[in-house]
Amino acid sequence: MSLRDQLLKAGVANKKQHQQARTQKKQQKKQGVDDQAANRKRLDEERRQQVERDKELNRKREAERAEKEKQAQIRQIIETNRIARKDGETAYNFVDNKKIKKWYLDEKQSNELVNGRLAIARLGDDDYALISGKVAETLAARLADEADKYLLVNNKGKQDDVDEDDPYADYQIPDDLMW
Repeated sequence: MSLRDQLLKAGVANKKQHQQARTQKKQQKKQGVDDQAANRKRLDEERRQQVERDKELNRKREAERAEKEKQAQIRQIIETNRIARKDGETAYNFVDNKKIKKWYLDEKQSNELVNGRLAIARLGDDDYALISGKVAETLAARLADEADKYLLVNNKGKQDDVDEDDPYADYQIPDDLMW
């Protein structure tokens, strides 16, 4: 005999109270099942969102790692193909970050730089290297849009656009004028 039956027999509770308690218990049980389903659904959604955040974070980390690796490879290419700069009396000016930098080179290196057989590449903030024109071409091909970030002077690929109406089109202006 259950506790309810004993309470009914003793007269402490009536049949109506018994019926209310039973329906209330069923509702709580049903509500509990609904709450569990809602909790399960919420937890599944949170797990899915966490997995998405983790994947996005991993993609960002992978992109950063690939960029650092690319920069290290470029730096290594420039370092291994660096040509010793010979100090001379010929000044060569170039622009880096809207600032004009001046190098003093011997006449041979200055002429090779003007003709595109040599190029100037950036290694760091104020660290530059003299590299061959062929290495500069391979770097420019490899970097595509970012070539200006590393190659400061690369006269090989530059062609001056000549205006048809220009009266001085027949006169070439040399880059290495000495005054």
